[in-house]
Amino acid sequence: MFARSVFVLSLACVSAFAATNKAKEVTFHKDVEAILQSHCQECHRPGEIGPMPLLTYKEARPWAKSIKQAVVTQKMPPWPADPHYAKFSNDRSLTKEQIDTLSAWADSGAKEGDAKEAPAPRKWVDGWNIRKPDAELSMKTPFAMPAKGEVEYQYVVIPTGFTEDKWIQEVEVRPSNRAVVHHAVIYIREPGDKWMKDAQPYIPYVPTVKSTGQRFNNTIGGMNETLTIYTPGMVPDIWKPGQGKLIKAGSDLIFQMHYTANGKAGDDLTKVGVVFAKETPKEKILTVGALNNMLSIPAGDPNYVATAQTPIINPARIISFFPHMHLRGKGFEYEVQYPDGRKEMPLKLKSWDLGWQLSYKLEQPIALTPGSKVVVRATYDNSKNNPANPDPTATVKWGEQSWEEMLVGFFDVVVDPRVTSRNFYQKLPPKE
Repeated sequence: MFARSVFVLSLACVSAFAATNKAKEVTFHKDVEAILQSHCQECHRPGEIGPMPLLTYKEARPWAKSIKQAVVTQKMPPWPADPHYAKFSNDRSLTKEQIDTLSAWADSGAKEGDAKEAPAPRKWVDGWNIRKPDAELSMKTPFAMPAKGEVEYQYVVIPTGFTEDKWIQEVEVRPSNRAVVHHAVIYIREPGDKWMKDAQPYIPYVPTVKSTGQRFNNTIGGMNETLTIYTPGMVPDIWKPGQGKLIKAGSDLIFQMHYTANGKAGDDLTKVGVVFAKETPKEKILTVGALNNMLSIPAGDPNYVATAQTPIINPARIISFFPHMHLRGKGFEYEVQYPDGRKEMPLKLKSWDLGWQLSYKLEQPIALTPGSKVVVRATYDNSKNNPANPDPTATVKWGEQSWEEMLVGFFDVVVDPRVTSRNFYQKLPPKE
Protein backbone atom coordinates (compact mmCIF):
# COMPACT_ATOMS: atom_id res chain seq x y z
CA MET A 1 0.00 0.00 0.00
CA PHE A 2 2.84 2.33 0.98
CA ALA A 3 4.75 1.47 -2.20
CA ARG A 4 1.67 2.08 -4.32
CA SER A 5 1.18 5.50 -2.66
CA VAL A 6 4.79 6.43 -3.32
CA PHE A 7 4.38 5.36 -6.97
CA VAL A 8 1.23 7.47 -7.37
CA LEU A 9 2.91 10.42 -5.69
CA SER A 10 5.93 10.08 -8.00
CA LEU A 11 3.66 10.01 -11.04
CA ALA A 12 1.94 13.13 -9.80
CA CYS A 13 5.27 14.91 -9.33
CA VAL A 14 6.44 13.91 -12.81
CA SER A 15 3.14 15.06 -14.30
CA ALA A 16 3.33 18.36 -12.45
CA PHE A 17 6.95 18.86 -13.58
CA ALA A 18 6.02 18.09 -17.18
CA ALA A 19 3.04 20.43 -17.01
CA THR A 20 5.25 23.19 -15.60
CA ASN A 21 7.84 22.67 -18.33
CA LYS A 22 5.12 22.70 -20.97
CA ALA A 23 3.68 25.89 -19.52
CA LYS A 24 7.11 27.53 -19.71
CA GLU A 25 7.80 26.44 -23.28
CA VAL A 26 9.01 29.43 -25.27
CA THR A 27 7.90 29.75 -28.90
CA PHE A 28 8.41 32.33 -31.60
CA HIS A 29 4.84 33.46 -32.10
CA LYS A 30 3.78 33.49 -28.45
CA ASP A 31 6.91 34.94 -26.83
CA VAL A 32 9.58 36.12 -29.25
CA GLU A 33 7.85 37.85 -32.15
CA ALA A 34 6.55 40.79 -30.09
CA ILE A 35 10.04 41.48 -28.74
CA LEU A 36 11.50 41.55 -32.24
CA GLN A 37 8.72 43.88 -33.38
CA SER A 38 9.30 46.44 -30.65
CA HIS A 39 13.09 46.30 -30.39
CA CYS A 40 14.63 44.86 -33.56
CA GLN A 41 12.54 45.16 -36.72
CA GLU A 42 13.08 48.90 -37.04
CA CYS A 43 16.59 48.08 -38.28
CA HIS A 44 16.18 44.40 -39.21
CA ARG A 45 13.90 44.63 -42.23
CA PRO A 46 14.47 45.08 -45.98
CA GLY A 47 16.13 48.38 -46.85
CA GLU A 48 17.29 49.13 -43.32
CA ILE A 49 20.69 48.96 -41.64
CA GLY A 50 20.28 45.51 -40.07
CA PRO A 51 22.23 42.83 -41.98
CA MET A 52 19.27 40.41 -42.02
CA PRO A 53 15.48 40.82 -41.73
CA LEU A 54 13.73 39.48 -38.64
CA LEU A 55 10.12 39.91 -39.68
CA THR A 56 9.07 36.26 -39.79
CA TYR A 57 9.86 32.95 -38.11
CA LYS A 58 11.53 31.71 -41.27
CA GLU A 59 13.85 34.74 -41.27
CA ALA A 60 14.61 34.70 -37.54
CA ARG A 61 15.03 30.94 -36.95
CA PRO A 62 18.55 30.59 -38.50
CA TRP A 63 19.79 33.42 -36.28
CA ALA A 64 18.44 32.17 -32.94
CA LYS A 65 21.85 31.44 -31.39
CA SER A 66 23.31 34.70 -32.72
CA ILE A 67 20.35 36.63 -31.32
CA LYS A 68 20.94 35.07 -27.91
CA GLN A 69 24.64 35.96 -27.98
CA ALA A 70 23.93 39.54 -29.05
CA VAL A 71 21.31 40.22 -26.37
CA VAL A 72 23.12 38.45 -23.52
CA THR A 73 26.24 40.55 -24.17
CA GLN A 74 24.01 43.62 -24.67
CA LYS A 75 25.62 44.25 -28.04
CA MET A 76 22.11 44.39 -29.45
CA PRO A 77 19.91 46.31 -29.46
CA PRO A 78 22.51 49.12 -29.31
CA TRP A 79 21.74 51.33 -26.29
CA PRO A 80 24.75 52.43 -24.21
CA ALA A 81 22.87 54.93 -22.02
CA ASP A 82 23.31 54.32 -18.29
CA PRO A 83 19.81 53.46 -16.96
CA HIS A 84 20.43 55.24 -13.64
CA TYR A 85 19.80 58.64 -15.19
CA ALA A 86 16.96 60.08 -17.31
CA LYS A 87 14.38 57.95 -19.11
CA PHE A 88 14.13 58.02 -22.89
CA SER A 89 11.13 57.38 -25.11
CA ASN A 90 13.24 55.60 -27.75
CA ASP A 91 15.02 53.33 -25.27
CA ARG A 92 15.87 50.15 -27.19
CA SER A 93 17.31 48.21 -24.28
CA LEU A 94 15.79 44.89 -23.29
CA THR A 95 14.59 43.92 -19.85
CA LYS A 96 16.11 40.92 -18.10
CA GLU A 97 12.87 39.04 -18.73
CA GLN A 98 13.08 39.75 -22.48
CA ILE A 99 16.73 38.67 -22.61
CA ASP A 100 15.85 35.47 -20.73
CA THR A 101 12.99 34.79 -23.15
CA LEU A 102 15.18 35.14 -26.24
CA SER A 103 17.86 32.98 -24.62
CA ALA A 104 15.37 30.29 -23.65
CA TRP A 105 13.94 30.26 -27.17
CA ALA A 106 17.39 29.68 -28.67
CA ASP A 107 18.30 27.05 -26.08
CA SER A 108 15.06 25.07 -26.48
CA GLY A 109 15.31 24.57 -30.23
CA ALA A 110 13.85 27.88 -31.45
CA LYS A 111 10.36 26.45 -31.92
CA GLU A 112 7.79 28.27 -34.03
CA GLY A 113 4.70 27.50 -31.97
CA ASP A 114 1.12 28.22 -32.96
CA ALA A 115 0.72 30.99 -35.55
CA LYS A 116 -2.63 31.84 -33.96
CA GLU A 117 -0.72 33.19 -30.96
CA ALA A 118 1.25 35.66 -33.07
CA PRO A 119 0.82 39.41 -32.50
CA ALA A 120 -0.49 41.47 -35.39
CA PRO A 121 2.37 42.28 -37.81
CA ARG A 122 3.89 45.68 -37.25
CA LYS A 123 3.05 47.96 -40.18
CA TRP A 124 5.78 49.96 -41.86
CA VAL A 125 5.53 52.67 -44.52
CA ASP A 126 7.38 51.24 -47.51
CA GLY A 127 10.82 52.83 -47.58
CA TRP A 128 10.28 55.13 -44.57
CA ASN A 129 10.15 55.12 -40.78
CA ILE A 130 7.97 58.26 -40.83
CA ARG A 131 4.52 58.76 -42.30
CA LYS A 132 4.33 59.02 -46.08
CA PRO A 133 6.35 62.18 -46.84
CA ASP A 134 4.64 65.29 -48.18
CA ALA A 135 7.86 66.09 -50.02
CA GLU A 136 10.96 64.11 -50.96
CA LEU A 137 14.16 66.08 -51.60
CA SER A 138 16.91 64.07 -53.20
CA MET A 139 20.36 64.17 -54.74
CA LYS A 140 20.05 63.70 -58.50
CA THR A 141 23.68 63.01 -59.32
CA PRO A 142 24.94 59.88 -57.56
CA PHE A 143 28.17 60.26 -55.66
CA ALA A 144 30.69 57.71 -56.91
CA MET A 145 32.46 56.40 -53.83
CA PRO A 146 35.89 54.84 -54.45
CA ALA A 147 36.89 51.64 -52.73
CA LYS A 148 39.84 53.26 -50.95
CA GLY A 149 41.24 56.63 -50.00
CA GLU A 150 40.22 59.76 -48.11
CA VAL A 151 37.14 61.61 -49.35
CA GLU A 152 36.54 65.22 -48.40
CA TYR A 153 33.14 66.26 -47.08
CA GLN A 154 30.76 66.66 -50.00
CA TYR A 155 28.18 69.48 -50.00
CA VAL A 156 25.09 69.11 -52.17
CA VAL A 157 22.64 71.97 -52.67
CA ILE A 158 19.04 70.76 -52.98
CA PRO A 159 16.50 73.50 -53.86
CA THR A 160 13.27 72.95 -51.93
CA GLY A 161 11.10 74.81 -54.43
CA PHE A 162 8.88 75.85 -51.51
CA THR A 163 6.89 78.96 -52.42
CA GLU A 164 5.64 79.40 -48.86
CA ASP A 165 7.04 78.78 -45.40
CA LYS A 166 6.80 75.15 -44.35
CA TRP A 167 6.84 73.85 -40.79
CA ILE A 168 8.23 70.34 -40.56
CA GLN A 169 6.63 67.78 -38.21
CA GLU A 170 8.63 64.70 -39.25
CA VAL A 171 11.87 64.25 -41.18
CA GLU A 172 14.03 61.30 -42.19
CA VAL A 173 17.28 60.89 -44.15
CA ARG A 174 17.60 57.84 -46.44
CA PRO A 175 21.01 57.08 -47.97
CA SER A 176 20.86 54.61 -50.85
CA ASN A 177 24.23 53.14 -49.82
CA ARG A 178 24.43 53.06 -46.03
CA ALA A 179 27.72 51.17 -46.13
CA VAL A 180 29.64 54.29 -47.19
CA VAL A 181 27.69 57.09 -45.46
CA HIS A 182 29.45 57.94 -42.20
CA HIS A 183 26.98 60.74 -41.53
CA ALA A 184 24.81 63.33 -43.22
CA VAL A 185 23.86 66.70 -41.75
CA ILE A 186 21.03 68.48 -43.51
CA TYR A 187 21.26 72.28 -43.20
CA ILE A 188 18.60 74.86 -44.13
CA ARG A 189 20.09 77.71 -46.18
CA GLU A 190 17.70 80.64 -46.28
CA PRO A 191 17.29 82.85 -49.37
CA GLY A 192 20.15 85.32 -49.76
CA ASP A 193 22.63 83.40 -47.61
CA LYS A 194 26.04 83.17 -49.33
CA TRP A 195 27.29 79.98 -47.68
CA MET A 196 28.32 77.51 -50.40
CA LYS A 197 27.47 80.15 -53.01
CA ASP A 198 29.68 78.51 -55.66
CA ALA A 199 28.02 75.11 -55.39
CA GLN A 200 25.71 74.16 -58.24
CA PRO A 201 22.35 72.55 -57.44
CA TYR A 202 22.48 68.74 -57.11
CA ILE A 203 26.22 68.51 -57.89
CA PRO A 204 28.45 67.19 -55.06
CA TYR A 205 30.83 70.03 -54.21
CA VAL A 206 34.05 70.40 -52.19
CA PRO A 207 34.68 74.03 -51.19
CA THR A 208 38.13 75.58 -51.32
CA VAL A 209 39.35 76.01 -47.75
CA LYS A 210 42.09 78.49 -46.88
CA SER A 211 42.11 78.23 -43.10
CA THR A 212 41.15 75.98 -40.21
CA GLY A 213 38.53 78.53 -39.22
CA GLN A 214 36.92 78.42 -42.65
CA ARG A 215 36.80 74.62 -42.55
CA PHE A 216 35.27 74.71 -39.08
CA ASN A 217 32.64 77.20 -40.26
CA ASN A 218 31.69 74.82 -43.07
CA THR A 219 31.57 71.85 -40.71
CA ILE A 220 29.04 73.61 -38.47
CA GLY A 221 26.93 74.74 -41.41
CA GLY A 222 27.90 78.37 -41.77
CA MET A 223 25.60 79.27 -38.85
CA ASN A 224 22.59 77.89 -40.70
CA GLU A 225 19.96 75.88 -38.88
CA THR A 226 20.05 72.09 -38.88
CA LEU A 227 17.02 70.25 -40.22
CA THR A 228 18.20 66.80 -39.15
CA ILE A 229 21.22 64.52 -38.81
CA TYR A 230 21.73 60.98 -40.08
CA THR A 231 24.12 58.49 -38.54
CA PRO A 232 23.93 54.68 -38.41
CA GLY A 233 21.13 53.64 -36.08
CA MET A 234 19.58 57.10 -35.85
CA VAL A 235 15.80 57.21 -35.47
CA PRO A 236 13.87 59.82 -37.50
CA ASP A 237 12.89 63.13 -35.96
CA ILE A 238 9.18 63.21 -35.15
CA TRP A 239 7.98 66.17 -33.12
CA LYS A 240 4.79 66.70 -31.16
CA PRO A 241 1.84 68.62 -32.64
CA GLY A 242 2.40 72.32 -32.06
CA GLN A 243 6.16 71.93 -32.49
CA GLY A 244 8.37 71.77 -35.56
CA LYS A 245 11.29 73.12 -37.58
CA LEU A 246 10.85 75.95 -40.06
CA ILE A 247 11.95 75.93 -43.70
CA LYS A 248 11.30 79.38 -45.14
CA ALA A 249 10.01 79.86 -48.67
CA GLY A 250 12.79 79.75 -51.24
CA SER A 251 15.27 78.00 -48.95
CA ASP A 252 17.71 75.35 -50.10
CA LEU A 253 18.73 72.28 -48.20
CA ILE A 254 22.44 71.64 -48.12
CA PHE A 255 23.42 68.02 -47.59
CA GLN A 256 26.75 67.73 -45.79
CA MET A 257 27.85 64.21 -46.71
CA HIS A 258 30.70 62.42 -44.99
CA TYR A 259 31.59 59.33 -46.99
CA THR A 260 34.03 56.70 -45.74
CA ALA A 261 35.66 54.09 -47.99
CA ASN A 262 35.00 50.48 -46.97
CA GLY A 263 36.99 48.58 -49.60
CA LYS A 264 34.13 48.37 -52.09
CA ALA A 265 33.32 51.05 -54.65
CA GLY A 266 29.70 52.11 -55.03
CA ASP A 267 27.28 54.96 -55.66
CA ASP A 268 25.12 56.81 -53.15
CA LEU A 269 21.99 58.84 -53.76
CA THR A 270 20.75 60.22 -50.44
CA LYS A 271 17.26 61.67 -50.02
CA VAL A 272 15.24 63.39 -47.31
CA GLY A 273 11.54 62.99 -46.64
CA VAL A 274 9.50 65.59 -44.75
CA VAL A 275 5.98 65.62 -43.33
CA PHE A 276 4.43 69.08 -42.99
CA ALA A 277 2.72 70.28 -39.82
CA LYS A 278 -1.03 70.54 -40.23
CA GLU A 279 -1.12 73.88 -38.35
CA THR A 280 1.51 76.55 -37.69
CA PRO A 281 3.40 75.44 -34.56
CA LYS A 282 3.54 77.76 -31.56
CA GLU A 283 6.95 76.38 -30.56
CA LYS A 284 10.10 75.91 -32.60
CA ILE A 285 12.60 73.06 -32.43
CA LEU A 286 16.23 74.14 -32.70
CA THR A 287 19.33 71.94 -32.81
CA VAL A 288 22.21 73.46 -30.89
CA GLY A 289 25.46 72.02 -29.58
CA ALA A 290 28.25 72.31 -27.07
CA LEU A 291 31.48 71.79 -29.02
CA ASN A 292 35.22 71.89 -28.62
CA ASN A 293 37.46 72.21 -31.66
CA MET A 294 40.67 72.69 -29.66
CA LEU A 295 41.21 68.99 -28.95
CA SER A 296 44.71 67.65 -28.44
CA ILE A 297 44.56 64.04 -27.23
CA PRO A 298 48.00 62.77 -26.17
CA ALA A 299 49.39 59.64 -27.76
CA GLY A 300 48.74 56.56 -25.67
CA ASP A 301 46.37 58.29 -23.23
CA PRO A 302 43.64 55.78 -22.27
CA ASN A 303 41.39 58.20 -20.42
CA TYR A 304 41.61 61.72 -21.83
CA VAL A 305 38.71 64.02 -20.87
CA ALA A 306 37.63 67.12 -22.77
CA THR A 307 34.69 69.42 -22.08
CA ALA A 308 32.44 71.94 -23.79
CA GLN A 309 29.47 74.00 -22.69
CA THR A 310 26.53 76.00 -24.01
CA PRO A 311 25.06 78.91 -22.03
CA ILE A 312 21.28 79.32 -21.99
CA ILE A 313 20.17 82.92 -22.55
CA ASN A 314 16.46 82.46 -23.23
CA PRO A 315 13.95 79.96 -21.79
CA ALA A 316 14.18 76.55 -23.48
CA ARG A 317 13.32 72.89 -22.95
CA ILE A 318 15.67 70.07 -23.91
CA ILE A 319 13.88 67.21 -25.68
CA SER A 320 16.77 65.09 -26.99
CA PHE A 321 20.53 64.57 -27.01
CA PHE A 322 22.92 63.48 -29.75
CA PRO A 323 26.59 63.04 -28.75
CA HIS A 324 29.25 62.88 -31.44
CA MET A 325 32.87 61.66 -31.36
CA HIS A 326 35.06 59.52 -33.60
CA LEU A 327 37.18 56.37 -33.23
CA ARG A 328 38.92 57.29 -29.96
CA GLY A 329 35.59 57.92 -28.24
CA LYS A 330 35.09 56.04 -24.98
CA GLY A 331 32.33 57.75 -22.99
CA PHE A 332 30.14 60.84 -23.03
CA GLU A 333 27.95 62.67 -20.54
CA TYR A 334 25.67 65.70 -20.37
CA GLU A 335 25.24 67.80 -17.25
CA VAL A 336 22.75 70.63 -16.76
CA GLN A 337 23.93 73.34 -14.35
CA TYR A 338 21.22 75.64 -13.03
CA PRO A 339 21.63 79.25 -11.82
CA ASP A 340 20.84 78.23 -8.22
CA GLY A 341 23.78 75.81 -8.16
CA ARG A 342 21.85 72.60 -8.77
CA LYS A 343 23.31 70.06 -11.17
CA GLU A 344 21.59 67.26 -13.07
CA MET A 345 23.09 64.55 -15.27
CA PRO A 346 20.39 63.34 -17.69
CA LEU A 347 22.62 61.24 -19.95
CA LYS A 348 25.76 59.20 -19.40
CA LEU A 349 27.03 56.72 -21.98
CA LYS A 350 28.70 53.59 -20.62
CA SER A 351 30.51 53.01 -23.92
CA TRP A 352 30.93 54.44 -27.41
CA ASP A 353 30.67 52.89 -30.86
CA LEU A 354 31.18 55.04 -33.95
CA GLY A 355 29.05 52.57 -35.91
CA TRP A 356 26.02 53.26 -33.69
CA GLN A 357 25.67 56.99 -33.09
CA LEU A 358 22.26 57.37 -31.50
CA SER A 359 19.93 60.14 -30.44
CA TYR A 360 18.37 59.97 -27.00
CA LYS A 361 14.82 61.35 -26.84
CA LEU A 362 13.69 62.32 -23.36
CA GLU A 363 10.42 61.01 -21.94
CA GLN A 364 10.12 64.28 -20.02
CA PRO A 365 11.67 67.51 -21.34
CA ILE A 366 14.17 69.38 -19.15
CA ALA A 367 13.29 73.03 -18.54
CA LEU A 368 16.23 75.41 -18.86
CA THR A 369 16.01 78.81 -17.24
CA PRO A 370 18.19 81.71 -18.45
CA GLY A 371 21.55 81.49 -16.74
CA SER A 372 21.70 77.70 -16.98
CA LYS A 373 24.50 75.85 -18.77
CA VAL A 374 24.61 72.56 -20.63
CA VAL A 375 28.04 71.03 -20.03
CA VAL A 376 29.32 67.97 -21.88
CA ARG A 377 32.30 65.76 -21.04
CA ALA A 378 33.82 63.40 -23.57
CA THR A 379 36.31 60.68 -22.68
CA TYR A 380 38.76 59.33 -25.25
CA ASP A 381 40.94 56.22 -25.35
CA ASN A 382 43.97 56.91 -27.52
CA SER A 383 45.85 53.84 -26.27
CA LYS A 384 46.71 50.55 -27.91
CA ASN A 385 43.96 48.93 -25.80
CA ASN A 386 41.33 50.64 -27.95
CA PRO A 387 40.72 48.16 -30.80
CA ALA A 388 39.26 50.93 -32.98
CA ASN A 389 42.30 53.19 -32.59
CA PRO A 390 44.02 53.66 -35.98
CA ASP A 391 47.27 54.96 -34.45
CA PRO A 392 47.91 55.05 -30.67
CA THR A 393 51.28 56.76 -31.26
CA ALA A 394 49.66 59.91 -32.69
CA THR A 395 48.54 63.03 -30.86
CA VAL A 396 45.00 63.55 -32.14
CA LYS A 397 43.56 66.95 -33.05
CA TRP A 398 40.12 68.12 -34.12
CA GLY A 399 39.26 67.18 -37.70
CA GLU A 400 36.53 65.97 -40.00
CA GLN A 401 37.85 62.51 -40.80
CA SER A 402 37.23 59.49 -38.58
CA TRP A 403 40.94 59.10 -37.68
CA GLU A 404 40.84 62.66 -36.34
CA GLU A 405 38.50 63.61 -33.49
CA MET A 406 35.48 65.70 -32.64
CA LEU A 407 33.58 66.71 -29.55
CA VAL A 408 30.02 67.83 -30.20
CA GLY A 409 27.21 67.49 -27.72
CA PHE A 410 24.18 68.23 -29.86
CA PHE A 411 20.83 68.71 -28.17
CA ASP A 412 17.39 69.71 -29.45
CA VAL A 413 15.51 72.43 -27.61
CA VAL A 414 11.98 73.78 -27.73
CA VAL A 415 12.13 77.56 -28.01
CA ASP A 416 10.16 80.66 -28.91
CA PRO A 417 9.67 80.76 -32.72
CA ARG A 418 11.68 83.99 -32.80
CA VAL A 419 14.85 82.14 -31.72
CA THR A 420 17.24 81.17 -34.52
CA SER A 421 20.70 79.68 -34.73
CA ARG A 422 22.05 83.21 -35.15
CA ASN A 423 20.36 84.85 -32.15
CA PHE A 424 20.34 81.87 -29.78
CA TYR A 425 23.01 83.56 -27.63
CA GLN A 426 21.20 86.90 -27.51
CA LYS A 427 18.48 87.84 -25.03
CA LEU A 428 15.18 88.31 -26.84
CA PRO A 429 12.91 91.21 -25.91
CA PRO A 430 9.54 90.37 -24.32
CA LYS A 431 6.71 89.59 -26.72
CA GLU A 432 4.47 92.54 -27.43
